[in-house]
Amino acid sequence: MARSKEPAPGAPEVVVIGAGFAGLATLKTLSRAGLRVTLVDQHIYSTFQPLLYQVATAGLNPGDIAYPVRSYAHRYGARFRHGRVTGLDTANRVVTLADDGQLHYDYLILGLGVTASFFGIEGAAKNSLALYTRNDSIRLRDHLMAGLERLATSGHSDEVVITVVGGGATGVEVAGTLAELRNIALAASYPEIDPAQVVIRLVEVTPDLLGPFHPKLREYAHAQLVKRGVDVRLNTNIHEVTPDSVIVEGGQSLRSDITVWAAGVAAPKLVAGWGLPQGKHGRLVTRPDLRVKGQDRIFAVGDLGYPEDAPTPQLAQPALQTGRHAAGQIQLLVAGQPTEPFKYHDKGIMATIGRSSAVCQLAGGIRFRGLLAWLAWLGLHILTLLGNRNRISTLLNLSWRYLTWRHGGGLIVGDESPSAELASEE
Repeated sequence: MARSKEPAPGAPEVVVIGAGFAGLATLKTLSRAGLRVTLVDQHIYSTFQPLLYQVATAGLNPGDIAYPVRSYAHRYGARFRHGRVTGLDTANRVVTLADDGQLHYDYLILGLGVTASFFGIEGAAKNSLALYTRNDSIRLRDHLMAGLERLATSGHSDEVVITVVGGGATGVEVAGTLAELRNIALAASYPEIDPAQVVIRLVEVTPDLLGPFHPKLREYAHAQLVKRGVDVRLNTNIHEVTPDSVIVEGGQSLRSDITVWAAGVAAPKLVAGWGLPQGKHGRLVTRPDLRVKGQDRIFAVGDLGYPEDAPTPQLAQPALQTGRHAAGQIQLLVAGQPTEPFKYHDKGIMATIGRSSAVCQLAGGIRFRGLLAWLAWLGLHILTLLGNRNRISTLLNLSWRYLTWRHGGGLIVGDESPSAELASEE
């Protein structure tokens, strides 16, 4: 790691909002610029979101995918301010926090990320469980374990129906892992439960799963889920979600004891009050150099940013690349040089369906699936985790899970889910 450069007296102040992939990438790049940098986040940890579903299905500890933000900030010569952003005064260049604290900036980078989008579907926000934050994953895990415990004491007269809404990577990964938990771990951990009592359904509004992937990889993922006993329903619109059902087009009511929402994301509601231009799903519209349209000192990166001429997918790689690019543009502006347009370098996408089964699509048309893709997926995710402790712990826990499921091991449970008050801050 290159040594961080000490800020010069009177150096410009850069405030980075959000400790996700984009915010941390920005921080790392700015560390050698000699600027004063403050990182702000409402949590004291950064969450590795691609593995949230492993926490939700009792395969990882929440701490395995969380890394202390303050430590990361200090490593790169930045300050960390724990707080939730509540206001933005663009005229006076001031960020206001929930505790009434204020931060003045010369340049501002907005990398808050996004939240679940329920597309205005009645009851969806109230009666389904999203999977976007660490607390979301704990809540889902607790609902899942509570459902299994109920079945274990009720005999064979009942069942638990889990509906996963959304056939993107998150939906496929959740459904596939739930199916493996039922098919492999249940016999040893819950011998009282007949696997047929655990019904797993995946609902997708489009004709295919994993839309961004090549058709052959989509077909493979579909076939693998069906092979694992997942009830896959394509071309299915959901009109309403109730506490115990999902109502689909035509009025059919499908029982659903646990509804997992993995169907889309949108900008946080508070962004609407900042007077900045918003595009699709509330994302902030940016110019080619990632500065928010109409603003000279504010950048929007990661999932929140919406480059008007070439929108980026809401994935980890675009977040990392936009974060680094925004940091570079600030350095150019400080030096009095013109900015450069952002160009996304697509390195590929991957998704896992379950043990020894994944799909991988790399740049240049390279595609593979099955065990090799699964090993590539596993290696990449472990390597990109922050911190050696997290990498080692994740590798051990996942290895233990896959090696011991048939023998009653591999299920990680813990404390009760966070309070409703905490949940409302997510």
